[in-house]
Amino acid sequence: MNLKSGMPFWLIKDGLPHTFPKLDKDIETDVIIIGAGISGALVRYYLINAGIQCVMIDARTIGLGSTSASTSLLQYEIDTPLHKLIDKIGKEKAERAYHLCNYAIDKLEKIAKELKLDEFEKKKSLFYAAYKKDIPMLEKEFQARKEAGFDVSLLDEKQIYKQFGFKAPLAILSANAAQTNAYAFTHKLLQVKKGSHLDIYDRSPIVKINTQKNGAVLKTESGFTIKAKKVVYATGYEVVEFIDKKIVDLKSTYAVVSEQYNERKFWKDEVLIWNTANPYLYVRATPDGRVLVGGRDEDFYNPDKRNKLISKKTKQLTKDINTLFPQLDFKPEFSWTGTFGATKDGLPFIGVYDKLPNSYFALGFGGNGITFSLIAAEIIRDLLLGKENKDTSIFSFDRV
Repeated sequence: MNLKSGMPFWLIKDGLPHTFPKLDKDIETDVIIIGAGISGALVRYYLINAGIQCVMIDARTIGLGSTSASTSLLQYEIDTPLHKLIDKIGKEKAERAYHLCNYAIDKLEKIAKELKLDEFEKKKSLFYAAYKKDIPMLEKEFQARKEAGFDVSLLDEKQIYKQFGFKAPLAILSANAAQTNAYAFTHKLLQVKKGSHLDIYDRSPIVKINTQKNGAVLKTESGFTIKAKKVVYATGYEVVEFIDKKIVDLKSTYAVVSEQYNERKFWKDEVLIWNTANPYLYVRATPDGRVLVGGRDEDFYNPDKRNKLISKKTKQLTKDINTLFPQLDFKPEFSWTGTFGATKDGLPFIGVYDKLPNSYFALGFGGNGITFSLIAAEIIRDLLLGKENKDTSIFSFDRV
């Protein structure tokens, strides 16, 4: 599946920091992780730290799927506002899902420090009303978050303009958010215990999976066999072929990064910015003094059709950010498009799928894919260790 096109900034900036071999032999392992993007890398990190033997395999060069196209905003907010999620799945589960994402931000920060990843910055997040008609919704959302115990403030039009220099009728300022580089993070994670009996292979597509009661047998494109007791699917949007019911809609999103500025005169604290529009606009700064803007999503997955729109979307997003912050004089340098998945409730799918025995899924669909991936890694670790995890029901396939 073609998951991205154009020139993702992180790939241009970081190149190929580490290399990995193709699978060139038959192997056996306790756990095989399919997919070596940020989701698979976090699963592997948790499993090896729990003493679980695992092998990782990917069809592409490491990180060159949707991970390299990630804009790497880390927020506890998901695509479905909390008050609407409460209506869908109940107050207890909805608040728990939001708090898990909040926890994931802090946990990711600890892991980044352990791995000495420079590109991880704690931030605040500003969620603003794109239109006056969105004010009642934003007020209701603020109340729901406040009741759930989140550190949030409600800013009016004057406060927004005074603090951040743009006009909007209302905004929620959240104290806990972060930004990172998912591509670099993935490569850092995969250096943990690399080269021991815990192996990582790329450029080795899996073409057949035979799942049995006592394990699974996988075949690669080159004809090699992998025998495993358990299979973890961390292939994200490509996993839809293994699930026989509708769980996600594949969509296309666009992102643009500016030229580097000589002086950083951006908005206050360089908070993460996003709005209530559908599709929503999102904005962040980069460590080297650039501005990233994304959005203008399309409700389809078609690589050719998606890719032809990059030039048009670049112009539209450039106009969007220059309208918001005229003083930036935003000039685009890198632009790309990528695939993302949207679920009906905005939540990922994590855990077991009854029709595929000995299989576990880490499917971080939605705008919060990285925090969802951390949650998935912890749940799957627990399940493989035979431990109960009370959060599995929130993200189970049974909810569809």
